[in-house]
Amino acid sequence: MVLGDGSVLEGTAFLKQQGLDVHVARFPDVNALLRALASSLIDLASGAPAAGVFSSALEDLPIKVFAATQPAEVQFVVPEGSPIKSLDQFRGKKIGMSPAGSSVAVIAGAVLAGNHGIGADDFSLVGGNESRLAQFLAQKQVDGAALRSVTVAQLKELKVTRLGSFAQEWQRLTGASSVPYIGIGAVRAEFVAEHPEALARVIAGLRNTLAWGDTHRDEVVAILRKSANLPEEDARIYAAQWNDMNRVAFEPADLQTLKRQHEVFAAGGLIKGSLPADLFVTGPYEAAKKLK
Repeated sequence: MVLGDGSVLEGTAFLKQQGLDVHVARFPDVNALLRALASSLIDLASGAPAAGVFSSALEDLPIKVFAATQPAEVQFVVPEGSPIKSLDQFRGKKIGMSPAGSSVAVIAGAVLAGNHGIGADDFSLVGGNESRLAQFLAQKQVDGAALRSVTVAQLKELKVTRLGSFAQEWQRLTGASSVPYIGIGAVRAEFVAEHPEALARVIAGLRNTLAWGDTHRDEVVAILRKSANLPEEDARIYAAQWNDMNRVAFEPADLQTLKRQHEVFAAGGLIKGSLPADLFVTGPYEAAKKLK
């Protein structure tokens, strides 16, 4: 898990209610989570980076995808008063975002190249987690950044101007109405083969956690303050965007969106090769629909 929904999952009993005895591991960034999955330190991850999972699958890592979990609620921003007025002006600039190889970096690269003719060599990617990126902006170490919407909302001292969202840029690039995913549910192939019913119960537990969080925002705030050490105002901002940032979905439209993401990444040279035909496993998700 990553911070936020992982804290709430750990602070509630929804997995236990499914008869599961689990250890919830939280990671400071999504790439660390993917490394843990690749090295079998964990069995599954609910917020694995989509681009990283695609790349790992193409490298024959025994991994499967069982859900789409984190829509790309990301904004391109510059400090208020910046001479940069549009994304076309990112050429030659230092742009902060999640590290190279992350879903944020890959989607940003795809839309900047496809919509604005700015290739990977036409700007400098400055990688970091969300808090570091905010610091880079405040200290003028970067000219702009791609930040999650919740991070933008949490900025207090630093005023920023939004130049566009991943959703807007993706829809312009693909002509589709969908929003790409930066996080997906990934599981070791061996685990899902041996324990498909356990994975179904995990999915049901995740689903119930998100539904509970939607109707218990004050409790979510309390959990985030305690386990994630968030100030109350930041925790309330996170809770207010709960449904925008978190999903447990694997319907045909979600599968189509993920396949389209891979096509866009591959067309831009950001990922090479075709996805394995059996990468997406839908059985546990469908089975979870029958669980309370």
